[in-house]
Amino acid sequence: MRRGAGSLCCQCYNRGGNGGYSSAAERLTVAQDVVGSIPTSRPKPDLRSPGNPHTPVKRPTGRTSGGAAYVGCSGWAYPSWKPGFYPASVSSKKFLEHYATRLNSVEVNYTFRSLPSRSTVDAWLAQTGDGFRFSFKAPQRITHIRRLKECGAALAEFAEAIRPVAQAGRLGLVLFQLPPNMKADAERLAAFLDDAKTLGLRLAFEFRHASWFDAEIYKLLERSKAALCVAESDELETPDVATAPFSCYRLRKSRYSKARLTEVADLLTKQAKRGDAFAYFKHEDEPTGALRAAAVLERVRGRAS
Repeated sequence: MRRGAGSLCCQCYNRGGNGGYSSAAERLTVAQDVVGSIPTSRPKPDLRSPGNPHTPVKRPTGRTSGGAAYVGCSGWAYPSWKPGFYPASVSSKKFLEHYATRLNSVEVNYTFRSLPSRSTVDAWLAQTGDGFRFSFKAPQRITHIRRLKECGAALAEFAEAIRPVAQAGRLGLVLFQLPPNMKADAERLAAFLDDAKTLGLRLAFEFRHASWFDAEIYKLLERSKAALCVAESDELETPDVATAPFSCYRLRKSRYSKARLTEVADLLTKQAKRGDAFAYFKHEDEPTGALRAAAVLERVRGRAS
C-alpha cells in the first residue's frame, strides 16, 4: 500500500430529494431527450454473446505496464453547459459526441437509479471513440438498499447491462459509493468482494464514514485489487492509499485554483505510470467542472508530448 500523493476528501451525495442523482442541479438540468438521461428501462440478456453473466468480462488491452490518465465529469447531459462547454448550435442528442472530443472518460451516474438498455449502451459507444472510457456508478440496490449484503444476483444483472462496454474494451471502473451512515464492516466487505471477483470488473469504493479508513479494510481491498476511491470535497477527507493497480479520484470541491489543477495533472501523470488513473470532476448547472476537467486533461497530454 502507498500513502501520500496528497490529502483528498469526500462529500455526501444522493441525499433525499435528489432522486439518485449526485446533486439537485444534475436532476434539474439533465437533458430530457438524451438517450439514457431518464431511467426507464432494464436490460435484456445479451443473446448475441455466449456464456452466462458470470463469465469474466474483457479488460482494455494493449499495455503490458503503466497506463493512461482518464479525466471527465460525472455526467454530460446538461443543456446549461451551453455555450461555456457545448457550442450553442449543438443539439442535446449530440452532447456526448462533443463531450468526447474534449474529455476521454465519463462517470455514468444514471446506473445508480436504473440499468441501461442494450440500445442505449450501443448508442453511447457509437458516439465516442476507441480511446474513450465509461465508468459506472453501482446501482443503489447494491450500495444503499442491500448495503453490500447478498448482492450476487444484483451484481450479475448490473454486469450484464454494461457488458457491451467491457467487450468493446471501453470500460473504466465501477464505483461503489456507500451511504454516509454505513459504518465499516470488514466481514461484509470481504464477502462482497468474493462475490464480485467472478465478474472481472475493476472496482473502486468511496467510503463516506471515517470508520472505513483502516488498515484491515485496505488489506481487503488490496487482496482483491480493488481501489480506494480518493474523493475530495469541502467537508471530509479521504486518505490517498493505493490498494489496486489503478487509481480513482473524485474531485468535488467548490473551488480549484490554477495551481491546484496543475497539481492534479501532475498527480494523474504520476499515477498513470503505474496503471490507469481515473479522475472525475463534479457536475453542476454551470460547466465549471467540465472546463476544469478539460484543463487538467490538456495539461496531462502536454506532459506526455
